[in-house]
Amino acid sequence: MCGRFALGCALDALLPHLQGPMPPGLAQHYAPRALIRPGEPVLLQRQEHGAMESALVLWGLLPEWRKDPLEAPRPFNARAETVMEKASFRGPWRHRRGLLPADAFFEKGHRIARTDGEPFWLAALWDRWIGPDGSEVESAVVLTTKPNALVAPLHERMPVIIPAGLEQAWCEPLDGPGLRALEPLLQGWDPVDWIAGPIPIGLTAAPAPRPWDQLSLDLLA
Repeated sequence: MCGRFALGCALDALLPHLQGPMPPGLAQHYAPRALIRPGEPVLLQRQEHGAMESALVLWGLLPEWRKDPLEAPRPFNARAETVMEKASFRGPWRHRRGLLPADAFFEKGHRIARTDGEPFWLAALWDRWIGPDGSEVESAVVLTTKPNALVAPLHERMPVIIPAGLEQAWCEPLDGPGLRALEPLLQGWDPVDWIAGPIPIGLTAAPAPRPWDQLSLDLLA
């Protein structure tokens, strides 16, 4: 499972990892975030119209075919083993894979991160819902897989991590053999160079930074 994660690095440390144009307003509103929850805006790396770009989306998938967004469930995790079968995930799995930058995720009172503190990529799917009035909501879901030796004592699931250097290969729309070639990336990742430590006291109750509130309003407009 991945129900909380962090992106605590400064923007200038994150920029070298991003490809393509950034979303409008990111430089003005960006703030390091020690705790990110479902329903909040998240930064997404994706491929759109054949080119890599960054976008701001909401964490919690709203499939494009949903008629009523207010009554629809908004899953924030999807099991990697079944994304090819589920109606909400089949289309995004083929054509709308993306990456969420993070520098930690949380399980059962523990903060899991790289030992060098560098950001990493959470594997994600994204979709675009368009309402009858033309309004749009873009959203994403994090893929999960069976845990490795580091995470297994804490939870029966963990997020899929995509290695640096494979961003374009992961985000490119694919079918058939191309998708099957990605399946090894859905397996558990090597926990060497990762660490799990106690969550700092008070972090789970920390509010989201205020600069991101305007981004939430913009995404829902």
